[in-house]
Amino acid sequence: MNKKILPALLLLLQFSWVQGQDLPEVKLDQIWKEKIHGLAPDKATFAFSDKKNILVFSLHTGFEHWVIPHTEQMIRIISEKSGAFEVTGSKDISMFESKNLAKYDAVVLNNTCSKGDHRNLFWDKLRAESNADSAVLMKKALQLEKNLLKYVEKGGGLLLVHGAIVTQNNSRAFSRLVGASFDYHPPQQAIQIRLADPKHPLVQVFPATGFNHVDEPYFYKNAYADLDFKPLLYFNNAEISDQKNPLTEGKTYVAWIRTQGKGKVMYCSPSHNAQSFENPDLLRFYLNGLQYVVGDVECDETPIGKKL
Repeated sequence: MNKKILPALLLLLQFSWVQGQDLPEVKLDQIWKEKIHGLAPDKATFAFSDKKNILVFSLHTGFEHWVIPHTEQMIRIISEKSGAFEVTGSKDISMFESKNLAKYDAVVLNNTCSKGDHRNLFWDKLRAESNADSAVLMKKALQLEKNLLKYVEKGGGLLLVHGAIVTQNNSRAFSRLVGASFDYHPPQQAIQIRLADPKHPLVQVFPATGFNHVDEPYFYKNAYADLDFKPLLYFNNAEISDQKNPLTEGKTYVAWIRTQGKGKVMYCSPSHNAQSFENPDLLRFYLNGLQYVVGDVECDETPIGKKL
């Protein structure tokens, strides 16, 4: 069978599956790791002077994405194979003490979903571990968030993966830092991901027409209305089924970059599924994103504009 036809047929079967149910979970074993290693870039896209230290933080207190351990492994693999990054993984919120954040060039928030009541990951964890007065615990939670904001302001990098946008979803300051807050998502479905600017160096790895992708199409609120970021990827709203309030025109962005003080932030919604990491273009996109947030990439970061 033609080598180009087989992947297309497999993709079609995958899309057919997702119309009725979520994609099946993928076993995180050596076979999967070796597959991703084989697909990962051999070297970084952009020149770098020395290896940077990356913290991959993977705590969740709310919805548990089964892809969390796969995402951490993916980041470890692309970091190790390219030689660009040294990765430390953690679920300990003490990593957000200022002295600990200072050890890293960038932080990756890996599907760090919080609970629906407070939408505050730090509060959730502190409350679960202590019977102290609520005001005391909330003060500490807010301080940890403030530490992260200051870390980025002073030059630290921040990469948020998929559900990480929910980490501090009720915080206006966090929403401004990230560029948006999570609103809702329709069921998983086949999505045509498109490039906001095919000439932008962070997305040139993809075909100019974009790529097909199975995922939860996220919609956003709060700071998203300001569009205070440089968009990278998007989907057309009219192509998304089962919306709460159907949008028949316009687009919704699924990946973007922005600066905050001396620091750099990138949000990337893909992916809810480990199957997506079998796309070598997406692996390089993540590697490009890591290089961006640590300052290895000179590129256009101009926000597309604010709605007054």
